[in-house]
Amino acid sequence: MMLRPMRPSDAEALHEVWSDAEAMRYWDWPPTRDAAVTRSVVARQCEEAKNGSALYWAMCVDGRRAAIGACDLSEIDTHHRRAEVGFLVAREFWGQGYAIEAMRAIVAYATNALKLERLSARTHSGNESSARLLKRLGFVREGTLRAFVWREGTRRDCEIYGLLLPRSLDEKPRVSASRKPRPSTSKQASRKRK
Repeated sequence: MMLRPMRPSDAEALHEVWSDAEAMRYWDWPPTRDAAVTRSVVARQCEEAKNGSALYWAMCVDGRRAAIGACDLSEIDTHHRRAEVGFLVAREFWGQGYAIEAMRAIVAYATNALKLERLSARTHSGNESSARLLKRLGFVREGTLRAFVWREGTRRDCEIYGLLLPRSLDEKPRVSASRKPRPSTSKQASRKRK
């Protein structure tokens, strides 16, 4: 499996994924039947990648030119050194390790190339396979975003996961140079009075 920057021509292959109701079951948007919508979304994502606010990759496997899925680093915040990750794989490729392989590459890229210190991921409640994948990568469940997504007339809860990258763990917390006075005990107070 290899990752390459997403390009507008990936829209046709990704439309197969985005129009699949089962693949889109735990996604923010329902499956789309309109290929023009998919082309528009892919074009917007390519523009976001050009301006650096997000990075999108097509997941490709040997022997296939067409993308089997996509993954991303979005909400990139260089000041706070953090971003959000996401991934979606065509159903016929589920359970073959492509998603975890892609996400390992994304985590390494975020750590080494972008020098990020924190990644977050969001899953819809009930998406146990994505939750397991994130936990295998070291992500920790941090809480529930109640009624976070509005989809097809229903509010959905999402689970938020976080991963602190090695650089953020290596740095020691900064301690103020000035020390606050400690409260004295009654024995110390009586000694000072003498």
